[in-house]
Formats: sequence, C-alpha cells, structure tokens
Amino acid sequence: MSNQNDHHEASQKPPGRKEMSRRQFLTYTLGGATAYMVSGAVLPMIRFAVDPILHKGSKGNFIKVVEVSKITNEPQEFSFELQQQDGWYSSTATLSAWIRKNDKGEIVALSPVCKHLGCTIGWNNDKGYPDEYHCPCHGARYTKDGKNLAVAPKPLDEYTVKVDNGWIYLGQIVPNKHVS
Repeated sequence: MSNQNDHHEASQKPPGRKEMSRRQFLTYTLGGATAYMVSGAVLPMIRFAVDPILHKGSKGNFIKVVEVSKITNEPQEFSFELQQQDGWYSSTATLSAWIRKNDKGEIVALSPVCKHLGCTIGWNNDKGYPDEYHCPCHGARYTKDGKNLAVAPKPLDEYTVKVDNGWIYLGQIVPNKHVS
C-alpha cells in the first residue's frame, strides 16, 4: 500500500524547473563565443572568394586603337592600353596588335603572341624569310595572314575588329578565321 501512496503523492507535485549546472553554462557560453569568433574570421574569407564571381564581367568591350586612314597592306604594330580588373586589383596592361588591310580591303588585326611558346613575334625581322612574321625565340614563322609555316602548331590568333567613325576598335582575341 505504501507504494501506491508514494506514487500518488509524486504525481501531485508541480513540475519542477530543471536547473542548469555550471558545467552546462560554461559549455554553452564558450561554445557560443567560439562560434562567434570563428564566424568573424571565416565570413570575410568566404566573401573574398565569392565576391568576384558575383560581379558581372564586361564582355564585348572594344578599345580605340588607330585611325583607318593609317592602315596599309603592310602589317604595322600598334600598341594600346587595356584597363583590367583582377578581383579588387585594377591595373593597366599595354598590349599590341599587328594591323593591316587584306586583299579584300578588310582590316585584319593579329595578336603578336607566338603560338609555339608565347614569345612576341615581329614582322619582317628575319632577312632569311622576308615578308613573314618571325618569332626570335625558336624560329616560328607565319604568313601575312598569320598562317603557321614552321615550328608553331597553330596560326596566330586575331582580334575582333570594329570600324566606327574612321577609327579601328579592337575587342577580344579569337582563333584566326582568315587561314584554313
């Protein structure tokens, strides 16, 4: 009988409040403080890695290079400056292009970067091979249209060209479409 009575008395006690021990309090406090400090260090790193991806790229920009009246059938080298953004670092790169008119009167602008190992090519700079682009590093040679003749595995790349109000504008570098 006493067992039933004890059970009955225990059920009538109001529910007690569970107290937090000191150990639990310290665990929660230190865990929260640690999470706060870690997030303060990790969130800027995540933003640093993701932020450049969220910015829209500037595709299709053309840069004013030279007047059309200065272009002949003979390739001429022209330098121009390009503003570039690398993450948060902004800089100005000086680029160049070999520009000429082809037999159809179209403007052709070739990249001066050799397709063999990336050296800078020159026009008519090897007396043994006149009227050709020549790479001084390893002897790669190209025709006026940029077709590879020796050493290089591919023809020279070209710039996309736009003519507007008597000026030549150069855009992105694309594979050469004037040679087969």
